[in-house]
Amino acid sequence: MTTPTFVYDGDCSFCTTCAEFIETRIPTHARVIPWQFADLDALGLTVEQCEEAVQWVGPDGTTAAGPDAIALMLNDAGRGWQLAGGAMQLGPIRLAAWPAYRWISGHRHLLPGGTAACSLPQAQRDLLYPKDA
Repeated sequence: MTTPTFVYDGDCSFCTTCAEFIETRIPTHARVIPWQFADLDALGLTVEQCEEAVQWVGPDGTTAAGPDAIALMLNDAGRGWQLAGGAMQLGPIRLAAWPAYRWISGHRHLLPGGTAACSLPQAQRDLLYPKDA
């Protein structure tokens, strides 16, 4: 793989809104794709990993999750964004980023653009909203 990939939850409106922001405002070289449409096996990811947090898969196959994935995506975007990405990788900020990320991901259904479906694991979403219906 030569193109980095940033994977998010496409069934979550909040996550989709964030991904659209990335695609329109952050000049990353990464392919930004919902995990539901990604070849997870080829990326070396599991559904469980993708349900837990956003994922970054670098061109060399290295992976990162959550705020670490966001930091690598920002580093990939170039100069101005590298400052934010680099700051997120600093010890104290990184330590704070994980609890903040977990809080946001646990409350994403309450955030702008979020829906009740954002709070459900994929297995429950599939039961409520079958793709064949």
